[in-house]
Amino acid sequence: MSFFRPRFPGERALVSGIAVDAIGSGMYVPFSLVFFLHVTGLPLPLIGLVLTATGLIAIAVVPVVGIVVDRVGARPTQIALYVIRGLSFACFPLARSLPVFVLVALFTSVGTRAFRPAQNARLAELADGTDRDRLLALSRSLSNAGLGAGTLIASIVIATAGDAGYMVTAWLNGASFLAAGFLASRTPPAPPRNPATVRARGGGYRTVVEDRPFLGLVCANLLVALGFSALTSLLPLYATGWLDLPEGLVGSAFLLNTVLCATLGVPVATLARRCFSSRPRAAAAGAVLFALAFLAQAGLGIVRPHGVPLLLAGLLGTVLVMTIGEMVYSPSSEALSQFAAPQRLRGRYLATYQMSWSLAYALGPMVFTSLLTIDGRLPWLLVAGTAAGGALLLVSVERRLPVEAVAFVPPPVPGKATLTAAT
Repeated sequence: MSFFRPRFPGERALVSGIAVDAIGSGMYVPFSLVFFLHVTGLPLPLIGLVLTATGLIAIAVVPVVGIVVDRVGARPTQIALYVIRGLSFACFPLARSLPVFVLVALFTSVGTRAFRPAQNARLAELADGTDRDRLLALSRSLSNAGLGAGTLIASIVIATAGDAGYMVTAWLNGASFLAAGFLASRTPPAPPRNPATVRARGGGYRTVVEDRPFLGLVCANLLVALGFSALTSLLPLYATGWLDLPEGLVGSAFLLNTVLCATLGVPVATLARRCFSSRPRAAAAGAVLFALAFLAQAGLGIVRPHGVPLLLAGLLGTVLVMTIGEMVYSPSSEALSQFAAPQRLRGRYLATYQMSWSLAYALGPMVFTSLLTIDGRLPWLLVAGTAAGGALLLVSVERRLPVEAVAFVPPPVPGKATLTAAT
């Protein structure tokens, strides 16, 4: 299929690294708490406290990574973070005491939180125009496929090797990140920047804060990202606690989401580029689908059809709409943030944008659990409102953003250099 055909030097190595990275993450994310419980022997509440604290510290490090990207470039930053993540996971089996556990968890959290803005800046260095939209959709599709594959591999290893399987998966995970780092090193370096741009003083995060249209994008993404966090933190509690579905069936919702994103992510993103005239409108359409799906979840909680088959069908139907919204929203919104960021401060801009994701995933569980204790439908009404608000904000800032950020195919700019290979 044409959307999988490489269109610039180093694309095969880049997307292969993304897939390997995702497989490694899939081997760790579902088993992180259980792994540390087996290795450290520490109480589960203490493990959760350490992971939460180190995660919050890692969020504070993200702006620093933006500065590093702007100073040394996205490619060396990306490779360095791959090495940090690889070595951190390789040291997991050593985390048998609280101090060592804190150090390992801290380096792991920093590497994980800081990686996304570095990777997005790297994608922006390598691809331009609709190729960047395509690459973002492809990377998300590969990430979902890799996460599923990694979870399956870890499940098989743990089921076969027992407790020793947790050690094996930690080492495999570390090896996967080092392999991804090697693949990233096979991609071409970014072209040298204009010396006048490199020597330019001032700006920094002050420029980001004064860029009101971009901050509008950040706020819009924060509102919509709460819906993304609902899929992982709210849906299981709602399905089992409010709808009274058996726990064993809830996994089918995640399976549906993963399979659809892995197989249809790129075609749906391509279709969205054809159906909408601009990235903000495509992203807003995805956010509207989110809002409709969340309202349907609340409606399902009101109707509560009798019988597990009807409840499961309703749940999967809403997850289907959520997934389509995700596949429409994500590539367009990510590309929009990249194109709206000036090249000289791209690292800082994308680090700021990443903060909206981090805050949403940090705030989501606390907000959702608080509302669930009052009424299981309230969290869905909340995220429906935030998603709709995000859609309105995206449309409202469209006219104040650069034309090359808004339009999928902007008017040609004479003399503009691009790394995108001719097709």
